[in-house]
Amino acid sequence: MRVDTVYENARFLTGAEESVALAVLNGRIVALDDDAAALSAKRRVDLGGSVVVPGFHDAHNHMAWFGMALDDVALSDCRSVDEVYDAVARRATDTPPGGWIIGSGYDQNKLVGGHPTRQGLDRAAPGHLVRLKHTSGHMTVVNSAVLERLDLGNVPVGGDVVRDEDGSPTGLLREQAQLMLRPLTYPTPVERVVRGLDRASERYLAEGITSVQEAGIGGGLVGETPAELAAYQVARERGVLRVRSTVMVAASVLHELDAGAGFGLDLGMRTGFGDEWLRIGAMKLFADGSLIGRTCAMHEPFAGEPDNVGYFQVPEDEIARTIAAAHKAGWQIATHAIGDRAITVVLDAYEAALKADPRPDHRHRIEHCAVLRPEELKRLASLGLIASPQGRFVNEIGDGMRAALGPEREPWCYRLKSLLDAGCVLPASSDRPVVEGAPLLALTDMVRRETASGVVLGPDERLTPAEALRAYTYGSAYAAFAEKDLGTLEVGKLADFAVLSADPTDESTGDSIHVVATAVGGDIVYERS
Repeated sequence: MRVDTVYENARFLTGAEESVALAVLNGRIVALDDDAAALSAKRRVDLGGSVVVPGFHDAHNHMAWFGMALDDVALSDCRSVDEVYDAVARRATDTPPGGWIIGSGYDQNKLVGGHPTRQGLDRAAPGHLVRLKHTSGHMTVVNSAVLERLDLGNVPVGGDVVRDEDGSPTGLLREQAQLMLRPLTYPTPVERVVRGLDRASERYLAEGITSVQEAGIGGGLVGETPAELAAYQVARERGVLRVRSTVMVAASVLHELDAGAGFGLDLGMRTGFGDEWLRIGAMKLFADGSLIGRTCAMHEPFAGEPDNVGYFQVPEDEIARTIAAAHKAGWQIATHAIGDRAITVVLDAYEAALKADPRPDHRHRIEHCAVLRPEELKRLASLGLIASPQGRFVNEIGDGMRAALGPEREPWCYRLKSLLDAGCVLPASSDRPVVEGAPLLALTDMVRRETASGVVLGPDERLTPAEALRAYTYGSAYAAFAEKDLGTLEVGKLADFAVLSADPTDESTGDSIHVVATAVGGDIVYERS
């Protein structure tokens, strides 16, 4: 047999063992080790002693949002509210009067002065429309010119408009209240979404990411346009969707279908529809909000806020009804639940749905699953659910999470090792652009679990480097029903891999390792210059 390419002179960490060579034919692996090395090939590639791992798979990210946000005023490095205002003022000098100034990535936990306010934004950019998105995506601050265009008397259920002591709005819109901005900004043009996917894909390949799961399209807080799936299709047709994408569909766009077809999308499309490049994945449902924003639904109040236990984004009974209908219709379900109260309610809903309509291998998920009590961990595992936490959160926003929880609840925060010990398959993800999305950074954080201030958050939840790597490859593929094609380097699977400068399973390499090259379908699509 003559193959397309044989890659050799590398350590291939296949997922179960090691190999010294890998052969590719028509985008798939056809041989490994000495069998691969012995084959005739159109091309032989010497990898110079590098270490090769399966392509990284981000199980929960927002690719379009990230790509489009590259045009925003970047606020993640700001350390005071005055720096935020200065950044807005600089953008105002290049923005025509009456135009929009969009910023993203601020975190009030890291800012001296807390959240920006409408008054500060009015001074920074008079005569403009200003919108600053919180790093979590669960809050937005706007200036007075934007507030004047909103119907503040009709705030959607599951959100609120923050007001100061005299009852005036501060400019901060939380959770579903952000939907009041939709008449001003929605829908995003399909061409802009395509450009965002293009730019994001380019960055992802440079980081060794070859496949992703987009955590919500078509509606809800994170949807950009009702035609968002069309944007992905256009991006694929143009060759600018460079990573394999499984898209979760917002629950708000599903509905009862005619002819007894159940609950879903028109034409009966549901989880699994598509191909190896673009597939429909889970239904995405929001139960609650943000931990660092202190809006997630908790059993007990946030630390230092005795009257604040957060809230749900939709009524509790609606969560149960939606999960039951989607489960019965054959959907995989991914429910955003961060607070321990929200997790309890979601577990109740999954348990009821599975009891009413038993279904093996459902792989229903809890996205983030941030504050997981010991008794709920056992229940999650017994129901065969997948928790989808983000290891990078510990470093970038861990100090804010610790402040919100207090020391008693810290051990429950973004568990990793406990999930493995309970028998769960653990995926890995970034929730980008909430935090920096490079998998190599996340692998280090999953092992060390150090916050930005140097505190170890949940020392018992640290993973070994090998466990972290498996989560970011096989675990994430499994969470998307894609482990037959992705997640390990085996004969018959797609030849997607990352070439690294050192062994990621060696803890001593964590701070120096980098991506040398990335291959999708056996073709090198990124090389470090």
